[in-house]
Amino acid sequence: MIKKFLFSSLIAICTLSAAFAQTKTKESGKELTDPDNLASQYFSQVMGVAVDATSNLKLYKFVYEWIGTPYSFGGNTKKGIDCSAFTKAIYDKVFNTTIRRNSRDIFSMVDPLSKEDLKEGDLVFFKIKSRSISHIGIYLGDNRFAHASSSRGVVISNLNEPYYSRYFYKGGRILESFKKDFTVE
Repeated sequence: MIKKFLFSSLIAICTLSAAFAQTKTKESGKELTDPDNLASQYFSQVMGVAVDATSNLKLYKFVYEWIGTPYSFGGNTKKGIDCSAFTKAIYDKVFNTTIRRNSRDIFSMVDPLSKEDLKEGDLVFFKIKSRSISHIGIYLGDNRFAHASSSRGVVISNLNEPYYSRYFYKGGRILESFKKDFTVE
């Protein structure tokens, strides 16, 4: 008798939970069946970025497809890629903008930003054991960025990790004048 009571109580709780979840989903204005909403939720979980920060699904899809690609200095394919080629590929395919090929040259195309002013799609620059810019990545939101790490290949890292925090130089947003000069039609 106790087993029947516990089982029926569990069924009632599950039913109420499901009904509550459906009501909450409808109230929020986004149906669970909306493909963009599902994609946002998926990329948010996989990449550790808040759902409301995943507005550019093309960016997250591109990054997701490259995760795990090995690092290769001077490489620009899925067999091996370096940080600036990865960033250049993102800007070519996601933003339809051609940027330069090395991180120092790319920095000359941006409006420098502090870490606090970064938005999805901005660039992050590092001076790793060097006086000049030696590494670049693309900001995803919530202090996370995608990049081609020399030791781990294409990954998503956190700007607050001690290593990246120590070597972070500046963020940057491509200047409008360069978007017009270098954009591929």
